[in-house]
Amino acid sequence: MNRHFLIGLAIVASVSTLGLPTIARSQTRIGDLQQRPPGITISGRVTSVVGNDFILEDDSGQIVVDAGPRWWQEIDVSPGEQVTVNGELGRGGEFDAFSITRADGTVIQIRPAQGPPPWAGGPNRAPGARSRGNTPVQN
Repeated sequence: MNRHFLIGLAIVASVSTLGLPTIARSQTRIGDLQQRPPGITISGRVTSVVGNDFILEDDSGQIVVDAGPRWWQEIDVSPGEQVTVNGELGRGGEFDAFSITRADGTVIQIRPAQGPPPWAGGPNRAPGARSRGNTPVQN
């Protein structure tokens, strides 16, 4: 190709991009910075319980809440009970609980929000505290 043609094409291309809008980045004001607790919080009424899994229902629908294995910690929520659950949506579509707060404010701690659950590796993973009824049991 002609060298003058390529130079002309480059000039036209660079001039034509001057009218394009630039992409603005969203900024957060320093005063608006805040530490947010990890997880999602949902509230509703327990409709049924099987082991440590229960169905939580609100006016938009229902979801299965997984509160970990019973051999690790046995929880005692009841059908009809109003609870608030902090956790995350699991791979299977269930809601994995980090904590459960009862209507009276009592909190049942299930697991930390960060890292693997403490029961990862199964019931024979290592000697230590397991709990039943929210009270640690020594092996």
